Amino acid sequence: MKVENNPTWMLVVALALFDKSGRILLQQRLPGKHHGGLWEFPGGKVESDETPRVALVREIEEELGLHLEPGSLTPAFFAEEPGDRAVVLNLYTASFEGGELVGRDGQAWGWFAHEDAANLPLAPMDRQLLAFLHR
Repeated sequence: MKVENNPTWMLVVALALFDKSGRILLQQRLPGKHHGGLWEFPGGKVESDETPRVALVREIEEELGLHLEPGSLTPAFFAEEPGDRAVVLNLYTASFEGGELVGRDGQAWGWFAHEDAANLPLAPMDRQLLAFLHR
């Protein structure tokens, strides 16, 4: 077995945020980006100086203007996407306690019941994660 000295994968984090009705928050990736136009759980890349929870808090603030406490995030599951630079996506869950959400990058977003979310054109790893959440 060959062991590489440098990681050839990228760690990303995502949030399954649930409202009081049990709906899940999803956002649509912007055109021109990887998986542009597909729906996903909000989140993003973990920078080298961040823990996954801190990165997710930062990403949610940047993307949706919502402040979360790292301790409110519960690890849930992960998914992988192979490729030249493989991606490992760690999913966390949290409950929406209120506040104003704004697609700061101009992305569409919405609250979806599981059945409605499953019918959206989802990014491949997000489809895996949604199926896990439904179990």
